[in-house]
Amino acid sequence: MTHQFFTESPFKTMISFHKLIEALEEISISDVDYRANYAKALLKEIEPFPEFRTGIEDLNLINDNETLIKNLLADLFPTALTNNEIKAVTIPFQNFTFNYTERFKKIVQQAGIAFDMSIRNLDEHQFYIMSCTLILNQFYGQNIDYNNPLFYDIPSENGVMNQYRILYNADFLEIQPTDNVNPISQDDIDLLMDNCDNIALWKEKFPVNSWTLKGFGIAVLFDATTESAISNLKSNLLKPEIELITLQDNFESIFRSIFKNPNLKVGMIIYDEEQDKFVKTTYNNDESSGSFILSADGEINCNNEFFGCSFEKLLKDKKPLSIANVENFALVPGNEKLGQHLLKQNIRSCIFCPIVKNDVILGIIELVSPNKRELNSLNARKLDLIIPYLIDTTERHNLDKQNQIEAIIQREYTAIHPSVYWKFRQEALKFFETNRQNKGYIFKEIVFKEVFPLYGQIDIKGSSEHRNKTVKEDLKKQLSTLIEIFENHESDTNILLLEQRRFELKSLLDQLNLPLKADTEQQIQLYIQNEIHPVLKNAENGAAEKSYFDSLDEKSGLYYHARKQFDNALSIINKKLAGVLDEKQTEAQNIFPHYYERFKTDGIEHNLYIGSSIAPMKAFDIMYLHNLRLWQLQTLCEMEMEL
Repeated sequence: MTHQFFTESPFKTMISFHKLIEALEEISISDVDYRANYAKALLKEIEPFPEFRTGIEDLNLINDNETLIKNLLADLFPTALTNNEIKAVTIPFQNFTFNYTERFKKIVQQAGIAFDMSIRNLDEHQFYIMSCTLILNQFYGQNIDYNNPLFYDIPSENGVMNQYRILYNADFLEIQPTDNVNPISQDDIDLLMDNCDNIALWKEKFPVNSWTLKGFGIAVLFDATTESAISNLKSNLLKPEIELITLQDNFESIFRSIFKNPNLKVGMIIYDEEQDKFVKTTYNNDESSGSFILSADGEINCNNEFFGCSFEKLLKDKKPLSIANVENFALVPGNEKLGQHLLKQNIRSCIFCPIVKNDVILGIIELVSPNKRELNSLNARKLDLIIPYLIDTTERHNLDKQNQIEAIIQREYTAIHPSVYWKFRQEALKFFETNRQNKGYIFKEIVFKEVFPLYGQIDIKGSSEHRNKTVKEDLKKQLSTLIEIFENHESDTNILLLEQRRFELKSLLDQLNLPLKADTEQQIQLYIQNEIHPVLKNAENGAAEKSYFDSLDEKSGLYYHARKQFDNALSIINKKLAGVLDEKQTEAQNIFPHYYERFKTDGIEHNLYIGSSIAPMKAFDIMYLHNLRLWQLQTLCEMEMEL
């Protein structure tokens, strides 16, 4: 373990026991003889080392007088608690500690000679600002809370990473300014508060070594491995699924810390309620990992005899299944297949815990170990702390999967009627699972064979004639308005052009007195847009021209008045008819699931397709076809009566 300080600090640090020595001097003149004698003897021992009071700059002095310092600190480090407390003397935020309790010393020794006990996620920038906030709080009366929880990550003897929360006691530290201190005003403090990331500004206000930190601190550690691991687990579970692909090792190390078991491995399977089967999580495509139940298969039906009686009880009661000795478990009748399957993977103890929400199983979390009794019903209770976060993650995984499948269907096909949705979903699911493994996939054509088509229509009588009438009415109005504009035009230029356009407009108006041809409307509109509008736009815009252009429809640029009234009326009628049809169609699906689509024209048309291939899980009979035909006639009559 190295004893390196951060290279730059606002403090010139001097380890000193002056406050402790001053306390001993008070005790030495007290009336309690045994306490006074003890203090006098200790003061006599440290008398040859004035640096203990003035400040130690040579760290070798600490190493050479380890026993003396231990006696000096005896009141702060009681012998009776040395095997329980995790405590040492330190300079806050720095990688230098000494005078360990026996428990602390044992933890450091088990970590190994290569271990460097540095504070997690504390860089020089953070260290410098944290040191400055100490000055602001203690010397300038501020109340700044900059410190985040600080941790040591220390591996155990068997390789499990433990997390220890650090608490500092700074009662024996004092901060003193040097001659290099820059005066700090409240405006300077406010400026610093708004510029946490500007390290240059902080160094300007608090130059390197401009303050003295004299004394010593006490670092008290407590084992926060479980709490920290759960916090890390929550952070990892909140990551996007694309990041979860690389998290398997990290995920496993978190569980190892919680269970303090270096041999622990973690797997997971998802429950597909729709098909009543378990499937592997989609972000684990390696068939040798991800699940120990489905080690070789990507999915398995829940009613498979492979699970055996014990696992069936798990699915029924929705409570964890703990197997402390898999070898004995495999001897129980009904559990042989699952037991042998686990033993082949060198699993000697395991816990299978259901992830349940609203009494529905979302998945199974699998914890396995190669050693007997390492996992059992007692330590399975630790999963109670974890399961709530796994519920949220599994639910989010299922929702993301459904959304992606929906997106695939919409992208590759179209909006799908519920009666045939299942087949499109199957194809999209195949693509989804295959694509996650970076394999090519060719979409198959969706075909439903041997179905009976049914067609129905209800039309609005005379709608075509009425539409043509409104088209004529709008065109006549538009042409008459344009002729009037040209006749009232007072320009002396382009007289021949204006006369020609007026003549052409009158000719078109005369054509509208004849029966309307299929392309008459299109020809007139093209002529107006290409020949008339440019003339009006290039001329001086008067009130008549402005009124004309304002009367045109914003979207189509057409004269749209009588036709708009007709279309609105038709839309209201169609909406009413479609509402009746859709409501009756809900009832018709109860006859037999069938495909249904409708179209709005001058009325409502609909297509129906019924047959065994649309609903293969139900037995089809020709009677359903006859009933659906009867339903059509009854519905069309009701739609006609609605009008």
